[in-house]
Amino acid sequence: MANQVQDLTPDEVSKGIDEGRFLLVDVREPNEVAAEAYPSGVVVPLSTFDPKAIPDPQGKQVVFACRSGKRSVTASLAAQAAGLPYDKHLAGGMLGWKAAGLPTKVGG
Repeated sequence: MANQVQDLTPDEVSKGIDEGRFLLVDVREPNEVAAEAYPSGVVVPLSTFDPKAIPDPQGKQVVFACRSGKRSVTASLAAQAAGLPYDKHLAGGMLGWKAAGLPTKVGG
Protein backbone atom coordinates (compact mmCIF):
# COMPACT_ATOMS: atom_id res chain seq x y z
CA MET A 1 0.00 0.00 0.00
CA ALA A 2 2.80 2.41 0.89
CA ASN A 3 4.16 2.25 -2.66
CA GLN A 4 1.14 4.29 -3.81
CA VAL A 5 2.63 7.33 -2.08
CA GLN A 6 5.88 8.88 -3.24
CA ASP A 7 8.32 10.08 -0.58
CA LEU A 8 9.87 13.47 -1.21
CA THR A 9 12.72 14.89 0.85
CA PRO A 10 12.40 18.24 2.61
CA ASP A 11 14.88 19.73 0.14
CA GLU A 12 12.89 18.45 -2.86
CA VAL A 13 9.67 19.87 -1.43
CA SER A 14 11.22 23.22 -0.51
CA LYS A 15 12.74 23.57 -3.98
CA GLY A 16 9.45 22.58 -5.64
CA ILE A 17 7.54 25.18 -3.62
CA ASP A 18 10.13 27.85 -4.46
CA GLU A 19 9.86 26.98 -8.15
CA GLY A 20 6.06 27.05 -8.04
CA ARG A 21 5.71 23.34 -8.83
CA PHE A 22 4.23 22.14 -5.52
CA LEU A 23 1.25 23.06 -3.35
CA LEU A 24 2.00 21.97 0.22
CA VAL A 25 -1.08 20.70 2.07
CA ASP A 26 -0.49 20.50 5.83
CA VAL A 27 -2.81 17.88 7.38
CA ARG A 28 -1.86 18.60 11.00
CA GLU A 29 -4.41 19.94 13.46
CA PRO A 30 -4.95 23.70 13.99
CA ASN A 31 -3.24 23.66 17.40
CA GLU A 32 -0.12 22.10 15.87
CA VAL A 33 -0.09 24.59 13.00
CA ALA A 34 -0.55 27.49 15.44
CA ALA A 35 2.64 26.44 17.25
CA GLU A 36 4.73 25.94 14.12
CA ALA A 37 3.82 26.00 10.45
CA TYR A 38 5.32 25.44 7.04
CA PRO A 39 5.99 28.85 5.41
CA SER A 40 3.59 28.29 2.52
CA GLY A 41 1.32 25.44 3.55
CA VAL A 42 -2.43 25.19 3.10
CA VAL A 43 -4.05 23.60 6.16
CA VAL A 44 -6.58 20.77 5.66
CA PRO A 45 -6.64 18.88 9.01
CA LEU A 46 -6.72 15.10 8.77
CA SER A 47 -9.29 14.83 11.58
CA THR A 48 -11.88 16.43 9.30
CA PHE A 49 -10.14 15.55 6.03
CA ASP A 50 -12.18 16.05 2.90
CA PRO A 51 -10.21 15.82 -0.36
CA LYS A 52 -12.64 18.36 -1.84
CA ALA A 53 -11.40 20.91 0.72
CA ILE A 54 -7.98 20.99 -0.94
CA PRO A 55 -7.69 24.19 -2.97
CA ASP A 56 -7.31 23.91 -6.72
CA PRO A 57 -3.57 23.39 -7.19
CA GLN A 58 -3.75 25.24 -10.52
CA GLY A 59 -1.31 22.99 -12.29
CA LYS A 60 0.93 22.39 -9.28
CA GLN A 61 1.49 18.98 -7.75
CA VAL A 62 -0.06 18.53 -4.32
CA VAL A 63 2.35 17.40 -1.60
CA PHE A 64 0.94 16.39 1.78
CA ALA A 65 2.81 17.14 4.99
CA CYS A 66 2.32 16.52 8.72
CA ARG A 67 4.57 16.20 11.78
CA SER A 68 6.42 12.96 11.05
CA GLY A 69 5.17 11.65 7.70
CA LYS A 70 2.43 9.22 8.82
CA ARG A 71 -0.72 11.34 8.50
CA SER A 72 0.45 12.73 5.17
CA VAL A 73 0.51 9.20 3.73
CA THR A 74 -3.01 8.61 5.08
CA ALA A 75 -4.20 11.85 3.47
CA SER A 76 -2.60 10.98 0.15
CA LEU A 77 -4.24 7.55 0.11
CA ALA A 78 -7.61 9.12 1.01
CA ALA A 79 -7.26 11.66 -1.80
CA GLN A 80 -6.35 8.89 -4.25
CA ALA A 81 -9.37 6.88 -3.07
CA ALA A 82 -11.47 9.95 -3.93
CA GLY A 83 -10.05 9.88 -7.46
CA LEU A 84 -7.48 12.64 -7.08
CA PRO A 85 -3.93 12.17 -8.45
CA TYR A 86 -2.24 13.37 -5.23
CA ASP A 87 0.44 10.76 -4.60
CA LYS A 88 3.24 12.74 -2.95
CA HIS A 89 4.13 13.50 0.64
CA LEU A 90 6.91 15.08 2.63
CA ALA A 91 8.84 12.17 4.13
CA GLY A 92 9.75 12.95 7.74
CA GLY A 93 7.20 15.76 7.99
CA MET A 94 7.89 18.83 10.09
CA LEU A 95 10.56 16.94 12.03
CA GLY A 96 12.48 16.26 8.83
CA TRP A 97 11.83 19.78 7.53
CA LYS A 98 13.39 21.31 10.65
CA ALA A 99 16.24 18.77 10.68
CA ALA A 100 17.05 19.91 7.13
CA GLY A 101 17.37 23.48 8.45
CA LEU A 102 14.36 24.77 6.49
CA PRO A 103 12.34 27.74 7.78
CA THR A 104 9.09 27.57 9.71
CA LYS A 105 6.71 30.26 10.86
CA VAL A 106 4.61 30.71 13.96
CA GLY A 107 0.86 31.03 13.90
CA GLY A 108 -0.15 29.06 10.82
